[in-house]
Amino acid sequence: MLKEGIKNTITIKVTPDKTAKVMGSGILDVFATPSMVALMEQTAAESVQPLLDEGVTSVGTKINVEHLSADPVGIEVKCESTLTEVDNRRLCFDIVVSDKHGVVGKAYHERFLIKSESFMNKTNAKL
Repeated sequence: MLKEGIKNTITIKVTPDKTAKVMGSGILDVFATPSMVALMEQTAAESVQPLLDEGVTSVGTKINVEHLSADPVGIEVKCESTLTEVDNRRLCFDIVVSDKHGVVGKAYHERFLIKSESFMNKTNAKL
């Protein structure tokens, strides 16, 4: 059963493949905003997936991100998501990414519950 307050935490090390230089979002070897966004979505998605019925998953539909501090390769970052609202199929999350020095980024994120098979059928029909 999905309810407000569900939390999840994922900690990763910033590696060269997660940098702005590699991701194409800049020229520096720092934790890329696209990498941080992917970590945020992963943390939120994994928090609810075990609670969903078979054949159901969630897809990201909105994210409002603030990237507040740069991180170098080699540092650990921790991402924490909290489910703040359940509105039928819409799930809302507050997400914070931090390192040992403080907050790195924040986000408001929405996901929608979908039936995987019908979603993929509709998506593949675009081909």
